[in-house]
Amino acid sequence: MSTKYKATETDTAYFITITTVEWIDVFTRLNQKYAIINSLDYCQKHKELEIYAYCLMSNHLHLLCKGINGVLLSDIMKDFKKFTEKKIIENILNEPESRKEWMLPLFKKACDHLKRDQTYKVWQNGYHAEVTTSNWFIKQKLNYIHQNPVVEKIVAYPEDYYFSSARNYASLSYPLQVEVLNIF
Repeated sequence: MSTKYKATETDTAYFITITTVEWIDVFTRLNQKYAIINSLDYCQKHKELEIYAYCLMSNHLHLLCKGINGVLLSDIMKDFKKFTEKKIIENILNEPESRKEWMLPLFKKACDHLKRDQTYKVWQNGYHAEVTTSNWFIKQKLNYIHQNPVVEKIVAYPEDYYFSSARNYASLSYPLQVEVLNIF
């Protein structure tokens, strides 16, 4: 298996993007957004994840983060994706969801090529991890993460998007604690 775009080093920060299969807009409902936020919070408190920046868009998640205390970020991401996949499907099945009839078949179809027995697949394989190599790179990725909802015309200013660490950096209320970097 290739290690390109995989988080294979401990105590090294990475820029990560994980995306839903077929780019399905799962995270338009609050219950699904909080499933991700709560899982990230859990990983910070119990799985040695340190987050510096994040932005949860409708079909993908950007993170600037690292595994700490010798824990591989790849192990954290594997557990995160596995748990959130179950939670997302549980939310679709058990809570009001008008898109259930077309979303579930797509998540089921995404399992067709898998060797293991799996009913639904929410996340694309892997995650795109780029090791942070310099302060310039970190600043560029922080800007990219925080500008994502602005570029998509969801908000006019990064700090107006609630499910982003831009709020942490602007000293506004936020749903998820992050380690704010002072590299500017």
